[in-house]
Amino acid sequence: MKRSAWRYLFKSEDIRKKLLLTLLMLVLYRLAANVPVPGINREVIGSLVASGGAAGNLMGLLDLLSGGTISNFSILAMGVYPYITAQIILQLLVPIIPALEAKMKENPREGQKWMERWTMILTVPMGLLSAVGQINIFNTMAGQLNLSSILTFEYGLTGESLIPTLTILVSMMAGTMFGIWLGQLISEYGIPNQGLSLIIFAGIVSQIPNNLIRLFSDQQNGWWLFIVMVVILVLTVYAIVFVQQGRRNVPVLFPGRRVGNRMSMPVRSNLPLMVNMAGMIPLIFAQSLLTFPAILASYFINSQITLVANISTGIYNIFNGQGLGYALMFFVMVVLFTFFYTDVLFTQQNYGDNLKRQGAQIPGVLRGAPTQKYLTKVQRRITFPGALFLGLVAAMPYVITLLLPADVRGANVFLIGSAGLLIVVGVVRDTFTIIETELKLHGYEESLIKG
Repeated sequence: MKRSAWRYLFKSEDIRKKLLLTLLMLVLYRLAANVPVPGINREVIGSLVASGGAAGNLMGLLDLLSGGTISNFSILAMGVYPYITAQIILQLLVPIIPALEAKMKENPREGQKWMERWTMILTVPMGLLSAVGQINIFNTMAGQLNLSSILTFEYGLTGESLIPTLTILVSMMAGTMFGIWLGQLISEYGIPNQGLSLIIFAGIVSQIPNNLIRLFSDQQNGWWLFIVMVVILVLTVYAIVFVQQGRRNVPVLFPGRRVGNRMSMPVRSNLPLMVNMAGMIPLIFAQSLLTFPAILASYFINSQITLVANISTGIYNIFNGQGLGYALMFFVMVVLFTFFYTDVLFTQQNYGDNLKRQGAQIPGVLRGAPTQKYLTKVQRRITFPGALFLGLVAAMPYVITLLLPADVRGANVFLIGSAGLLIVVGVVRDTFTIIETELKLHGYEESLIKG
């Protein structure tokens, strides 16, 4: 009978310190998530979060990425979203700008340091734009829903409004940088390379109790909705794990090495290509892009020009996050973005040149550019089912909501949204893998005992 290495989890002092430090950082983040931004009308924010349509979808997406802090508009209302945006922008710029691509190829380690430094620099303006944009958009949404302003004072950068406005913007920026700092501390001294992911994960999981309370507040349908939700959740988690574990192993032949006067035999190995290389990034892209037209149209719905008002109303109704048409558009956008983002990431890996430098070769394929072309073809082929799966996961909540009886469609059946579920499953899987690796590095492995 096998005994798991996990029984040594708290016996290793080094691993125990990493786990406790990670837990402490997450607790600090959740405590800071309850510190409100000065001058915010939190009741209006709560009404916006609870509203449906495009406003509710955008609020839900931002609430997901900020770890549930939008609902009370704390100093961490932007979460680490500006940092993630800056990271994605730089990743997309690398294959577009030849100088950046050459820099990353020449010295990958220095290129990574450059990427991290400029990601942090770009986070500052992205955070400022995000803070200003959030306040302006939320005020517009509140006006569309006939609610009062989300601020308790007149917003502006002139006169008496200058100091309160700057206070809000600086508070939100400081909260974002604090969250990024905690994430970096976790990655450096806690669970390696999981800091920001664990912070977002903790925020998503922290919303489950409130969602359960809202679900069971429907005394007539609460229990059967809960059963439906659990069945859907279990099946979806199983499917996500199955697809995320999917790999295509491409055979690679590494040359033999000379040891003294002897030459070792060539080594056969495999290059694993992931079915879903893009993760949940395509869902964020698609959701943001589809929500933007409705938000933009909301500015002109009450226009005095009849034609402009009618066109804006039509656009708002198409992109308001409701109906089968929106689910179909979401599905298509996720599939397209999955292919696009996977191509960008795979090009940056540059397997053709890397294998050539190592003297390795795929049997039957020439080294260098032909190898990269062959691997790109294989990657695109296996990305197809991964892209379809992501699209189905993204559209599933909208389709299932339409299948529910009309009197319970407003209930919060899904404790975790599709993007949130992908994050949770991915972070848990990666964290378990990292901990198992740490246990093996410290000499703790599975052992056989007599039953």
